[in-house]
Amino acid sequence: MGKITDKIKEGKVLVSDGAWGTFLQQKGLKSGECPEEWNITHPAEVMDIARSYIDAGADMIETNSFGGTRFKLERFGLAGKVKQLNRIAAEISRSAAGSKFVLGSAGPTGKILMMGDVTADELYDAFREQFISLEEGGVDAIMIETMSDLEEASIAVKAARENTQVEVFCTMTFEKTVTGEYRSMMGVSPGEMVGALIDAGAEVIGANCGNGIEGMINIVREIRQVNTEIPVLIHANAGMPVYKDGETVFPETPEETASFVPKIIEAGANVIGGCCGTTPAHISLIREVVDKGS
Repeated sequence: MGKITDKIKEGKVLVSDGAWGTFLQQKGLKSGECPEEWNITHPAEVMDIARSYIDAGADMIETNSFGGTRFKLERFGLAGKVKQLNRIAAEISRSAAGSKFVLGSAGPTGKILMMGDVTADELYDAFREQFISLEEGGVDAIMIETMSDLEEASIAVKAARENTQVEVFCTMTFEKTVTGEYRSMMGVSPGEMVGALIDAGAEVIGANCGNGIEGMINIVREIRQVNTEIPVLIHANAGMPVYKDGETVFPETPEETASFVPKIIEAGANVIGGCCGTTPAHISLIREVVDKGS
């Protein structure tokens, strides 16, 4: 099957999957429930999400393991099940993916280094434990995502690079400031992210969440001003969230999302998928536009 980065080097624009959390909630995940525990308690529902994105034309799908570090799982009394939950998450997506690629999803721990919540060594160990288990389950790459602290992101990348044989991807989350610049919650710009993540060992970098696809275009441009070679992955939300009738809604239709795909490819994105609010219908139309342009 080769590597994802090999496909990108061939000049292909690849399509990733869409939202997982939104989908799990639609299938009955309650507020306060652990999404990763569903890998054991509701494997058929998790499998259904994974398959739906493969059926929509995705070249790669993630795993239901975003909160799979011991720090996140201990909130649910599941710190002792890190290995099992991550391995099964990978096995489910691997089974659904067939000949397509699987990205082992890993989000931030929720611990803040500069506040003294955790040490760098403790973060490294927690990520290492998760990543080894995801590799055992059959992932093709570790997908570190939704990072706001560049130091935590770099530690995670190093833990993946030094303890697994798979490709290592990392995306951060940026919000538009009142002055029109993009910054993570910890004040990191897309341009500042580039060198640090590459130095840590990331083979694909980018942005996820925080913005609809239109907002991601300038983020990609900023990355490309710093580095023209590194593959860039974008997982955009289905627009900016709107609070409606007591719930958060992502209003962007599949057609609206797809309309920006040519511009984000032109800006320099190599892998395009979705985050919060995106559905198989969004991914299907992204696939259509990518195929037309190839």
